[in-house]
Amino acid sequence: MNMMHAAILGTLQGFTEVLPISSSAHLILVPWFFHWPESGLTFDVALHLGTLIALCLYFWRDIMEMAGNFFSAIGERRLDTAERRLPFYILAGTVPAAIVGKTLEGPVEDYFRGNPALIASFLIIFGLLLAFADSSGSKSQDMRGITLKFALAIGLAQCLALMPGVSRSGITITAALLLGLNRETSARFSFLLSLPIVAGAAILQLGHLARHGIPVDERLPMLVGIATSAFFGYLSVVFLLRLVQRSTLFPFVLYRLITGAGMLGLIFFVR
Repeated sequence: MNMMHAAILGTLQGFTEVLPISSSAHLILVPWFFHWPESGLTFDVALHLGTLIALCLYFWRDIMEMAGNFFSAIGERRLDTAERRLPFYILAGTVPAAIVGKTLEGPVEDYFRGNPALIASFLIIFGLLLAFADSSGSKSQDMRGITLKFALAIGLAQCLALMPGVSRSGITITAALLLGLNRETSARFSFLLSLPIVAGAAILQLGHLARHGIPVDERLPMLVGIATSAFFGYLSVVFLLRLVQRSTLFPFVLYRLITGAGMLGLIFFVR
């Protein structure tokens, strides 16, 4: 992993993990197209840490508020407000993806890394599903309208994000829109729901890294990957939450369709 590759992949991770366009698809397809070597465990840790830093920096007030509401609800044994229920809904929504991810992440990733055509197809298919949800959902509910059933349904949808090309933020926003949440609430809940998953992935990979150590030649690229992923991830959160306040998600749908079709064209007619 050289410095240029680290900067490019960190930038891709920052932008695409947050936006509904699939970070895993980009992190597989770009190195595949340019014949770059595998990034390895060290850089995977860097990318997850960068994303976690970006989300924590932007949502630090939400995190502190949810932590306070969580302990308050436990201490008083009351879930009488939407604010007190929210942290429990996020934990409940995290469970399906955590179980499925722990069980299937390795086999799924190994299978899809060798199937770029399927990844490109998923960019298109789930882009169209996002378009359908954005155009047909009632968008009548805000954060107070989230129920346990909503959280579990969105959490189950998040399991599909194991497949590169689906997009974790894309599929959770799609599910939230189909359930009637408005765009801003869908995006915000998607980000909050991602925090335990991203944090868990970073902690697990840090544990593996602690056992094996960081090779000297990978330390600087790792720092570059963390910095670029965090910086562009933060910008992406700001961009998406501002966009959904005044516009549709069609730009991301169009990007997915063009990128997926372009990759299929390269796969079948050029390479």
